[in-house]
Amino acid sequence: MCGRFTLFEADKVLSKEFGVSGVPPLSPRYNIAPSQPIAAVRTPHTGAGRELALLRWGLIPSWSKDPAIGNRLINARAETVQEKPSFLNAFRRHRCLIPTNGFYEWQRQERGKQPYFVRMRDERIFAFAGLWDRWESPDDGVIETCAILTTAANAVLAPIHGRMPVILPQAEYARWLDPALKDPDSLSPLLVPFPPEGMLAIPVSPRVNAPSTDDEKCIAPLP
Repeated sequence: MCGRFTLFEADKVLSKEFGVSGVPPLSPRYNIAPSQPIAAVRTPHTGAGRELALLRWGLIPSWSKDPAIGNRLINARAETVQEKPSFLNAFRRHRCLIPTNGFYEWQRQERGKQPYFVRMRDERIFAFAGLWDRWESPDDGVIETCAILTTAANAVLAPIHGRMPVILPQAEYARWLDPALKDPDSLSPLLVPFPPEGMLAIPVSPRVNAPSTDDEKCIAPLP
């Protein structure tokens, strides 16, 4: 699964890397956790251009009667996303990019779980494949939420964990966001492990285990 990630220096690169105009200032985030608002790039309802939206992490399907379902739907498995009612409509109609500088995964060891920070070797920003949906609350109005797609681990992640988020090549951003593309089978080739050559997994302090801890020390390599 993908349960924590980062996004820092976002306002400096989102316009350039993702074609989003009018990016508001975003505070650096070093330990983003489920149920928190996260930045996502999507096609606006007009169907033209791209917009940045803040979505709650944990997808609530539009038809759901209980918003608590979002606590369980932070990830969607690429292998079964077309079969799950919770995700199928979003997969066909509401796809998004979730920008990040890197994510965390935990390796089981004899002394407990060791967290790793996983990023690109060149430290560039990249994007998870995301799904979003709109849920109407009788009390709070419209709530927009999202989930991150996951796939089998590549050679960098496999020694740490069996799954990893789906990372999209920049050349496929437009295809993923295209609202006219509604055939799930045409998108399946994108839902594969990212090539491991450009990635690094760096052991970091267990202080990242606490969702309340959110500072630059979270990504500092262990001595």
